[in-house]
Amino acid sequence: MNAAPVLAALAASGLLFPAAVEEERAALDPALVAAARTHSPLPERPEDPTNRFLHDPRAARLGQALFHDRRLSADGAVSCATCHDAARGLGDGQATPEGFDVRRNAPTLWNVAYQRWFFWDGRADSLWAQALEPLENPREHDSTRLEVAHVVARDPDLREAYESVFGDLPPLHDPGRFPARAAPRPLEPADPADRAWRGMAAEDRAAVDRVFAGVGKSLAAHVARLTARDAPFDRFVAALERGDPGAADHLGPAALRGFALFAGDGGCRACHAGPLFSDREFHDLRLPPLDGRADPGRAAALARLEANPFGGAGAHSDAPAAGAARLEGLRGIGARPELWGQFRTPTLRNVARTAPYMHDGRFATLREVLQYYSTMRGAVPADAHGHGEVLLRPRGFTPEEIDDLVAFLESLTDERLDPALLAPPAEAAR
Repeated sequence: MNAAPVLAALAASGLLFPAAVEEERAALDPALVAAARTHSPLPERPEDPTNRFLHDPRAARLGQALFHDRRLSADGAVSCATCHDAARGLGDGQATPEGFDVRRNAPTLWNVAYQRWFFWDGRADSLWAQALEPLENPREHDSTRLEVAHVVARDPDLREAYESVFGDLPPLHDPGRFPARAAPRPLEPADPADRAWRGMAAEDRAAVDRVFAGVGKSLAAHVARLTARDAPFDRFVAALERGDPGAADHLGPAALRGFALFAGDGGCRACHAGPLFSDREFHDLRLPPLDGRADPGRAAALARLEANPFGGAGAHSDAPAAGAARLEGLRGIGARPELWGQFRTPTLRNVARTAPYMHDGRFATLREVLQYYSTMRGAVPADAHGHGEVLLRPRGFTPEEIDDLVAFLESLTDERLDPALLAPPAEAAR
């Protein structure tokens, strides 16, 4: 859709300048209305057959307590909320997490349950599998699944909450069977945690894995509630559906012009599609590495999907057949060169509150992002990875168009959420 005729129609109708039109207002351009309807409303939270507790309020309350619990880290200093702070757009406001040896930006958790694949590179196939990895990552929480299980077992409130959802915990009080710190680390066989894990009986290892999976499913149940769905843009679309002649007032002239460009000549909807403003797929934006080390992105992630014991096809999935079917669609693509440097398309909902941007947090503002798309200055050659992202080309935005696009992106902001969901619950069990 070409933006120029749309803008001409808007200007002619007076809807770009609603204050000047008191009585009669012409309809918005049908093509623009049709485009708007593809982006709103955001549907209800999706199901995850591999986690039957995703919408269980008891699991969500337990997950909320665990999300804020620093005891789930080796030094007692880190919780999930450390890098996913409500005051910083459910990210951490840093290019990469300060104090962690991590090369990627901490992504926002707004509407994360709507994604298909998780992490920037898609190496997890469910929200509950994603939630578990940072707990054992030496560069993040640096805990182990035994330590996590002991935290749950020793805290009366957490224990009651866990057992009310998942059943009895194993006899974790027995140090002969359940050491203080243990986890499989096959690439580090000299690690004491790995030696302790291998020294456990197989049935005890399986019992601990079940506890750990329950922790992940609870965290997912909490995070899935962090939804943004009532932004000014959504109210604009709802007004269009009602036939409200003042629909455009919900956005204002600049945001309307920005949306016309976004939906038209800007080409933004090729990747930022649908109610999530994301195609939920992966793209190479041809960004040069900041530290001289190329990040393989999706190319290094696919093998980890099948190897993950907490994946959707694994023993702890509530629907392993459904998880296996998802993985089946990925077979045979692991060697394709186009996967190199690809990262997941983020949602644009609340994007004005989730700076900095890109997988490595290189851009501090939305204007910097748009300037990159405008000029592609500094981009690596299109065939540098043996392929070219055919949709990506310089857009040549004017400064005024960038202002309009920013106004539109700001119209996607809705951080109104029950404050009780953004802090630790008074009790994990109720």
